[in-house]
Amino acid sequence: MPLLNDEVVTLRASYRVKTAGTKLNRDELAALAKHCADRGITPGELIRRLILSELNPHPVEPTASVELSEIVGVRLMLTNLLKPLTTGLKITPEVFDGIMVEVKKRKTALALETKQDLERA
Repeated sequence: MPLLNDEVVTLRASYRVKTAGTKLNRDELAALAKHCADRGITPGELIRRLILSELNPHPVEPTASVELSEIVGVRLMLTNLLKPLTTGLKITPEVFDGIMVEVKKRKTALALETKQDLERA
């Protein structure tokens, strides 16, 4: 009769069994303690998360909100429709449809660019 069956071995394999550590000076340790206290997390859990995020990086594509994308889309549509109308040009249904297709294609990228410009300012 085995002391450990497959189920117990599998369960124990998921336990954290090894420590990964580093040495810090007093100022670094105080800064770490304050940082962790501000976030309500232990230093060990913070360091674990940092290590795991380095081992399994999941680059997140920057995104703009749906609302900003729609606002930018409306702005693009108005800009592209009003200028020809104010200069006296006639807009055919085909031109209008083409403008709408272009707005739909470009609004998300332009919204992201707008968001990044606002974050830099």
